[in-house]
Amino acid sequence: MIYSVLLASLGLASQAWAACTRESLKEATAAYIKAVAAGDLSMPALSSNVSYMENDKPMDIKTGVLSQPITVDFNRSLHDDTQCATFTEISAATNSHPYVIHTRMLFTDGKITTIQSVVADDGDWAFNATGQLYWNKQEAWDVIPEAQRDARDVIQAAGDKYLDSWSDGSVSVPYGTPCARLEGGSYTDTRGSKANTCYMPVFPEKFTIGNRRYVIDEEVGGLDIFNDFPFIDQDKPDGTPSTNFIRVEGGKLRYIHEVTICTRRNCGL
Repeated sequence: MIYSVLLASLGLASQAWAACTRESLKEATAAYIKAVAAGDLSMPALSSNVSYMENDKPMDIKTGVLSQPITVDFNRSLHDDTQCATFTEISAATNSHPYVIHTRMLFTDGKITTIQSVVADDGDWAFNATGQLYWNKQEAWDVIPEAQRDARDVIQAAGDKYLDSWSDGSVSVPYGTPCARLEGGSYTDTRGSKANTCYMPVFPEKFTIGNRRYVIDEEVGGLDIFNDFPFIDQDKPDGTPSTNFIRVEGGKLRYIHEVTICTRRNCGL
């Protein structure tokens, strides 16, 4: 009996793995980018009852911003075959309405069952799509040789410590040298100094960055953390939609891209 249950469990596990391979996730992100450019999200892997959220608000995917054709100037994706999840960053600087879009997709039995997008445009924190596109294209997010890759927990811990340090100066953040941060369209290492320019000072108030949702890709040392960022937007003291897209090399932070949504221009600051 126990042997039969074990065999059944192994069979289910192998089916789940077969439904979520790195190759299938890559196909899904390629289809997503193509769909965004066409304004047609009828992707082959899209579930008929997909759950869609845009800037933390549930809505019909057919009425969201991704339902219109968008000029995709540049994109990067993470593929997490452990969680059956993907993350895609889209820079749409030359679109008639410029955007920077961060999207995570979750899969069940090979189908996209959840899509969550943080869609930034003019008026959001430090928004400048032209600057975001320019600096983004200067960065190298190459595949890391297998023997040099960090484990998932190391990658996630690096990102968590970075966020935790914003309100707790005692947290030791594994900043790399060099390290550069792209905040909206503002870049911290415009001179190519090869120094650590990612350091974040402690905010004047204590807060907790909650509702963290992760996508991790060991091959590129990539991590994205969807979160609710408190303090910055006066109209949303409990947290506004935000994401931090991070590259970790040798356990150290190398690149950080932040996108944060504001209810008033530049969050009223």
